[in-house]
Amino acid sequence: MPHCLNCESFVTQRYVAVFEPDGFENPRVCPNCEDIIRDGNDVRKARSTR
Repeated sequence: MPHCLNCESFVTQRYVAVFEPDGFENPRVCPNCEDIIRDGNDVRKARSTR
């Protein structure tokens, strides 16, 4: 089962297929992460709280 490498939350295999490059089994960041967000093809520290 895939899980977020940042917050350890469960994510679906479909989420991984859509948001991660080929070869990644676990996402680097997910929608549950409050301190890191996606920025194009990369991830970055959030500038504000959500």
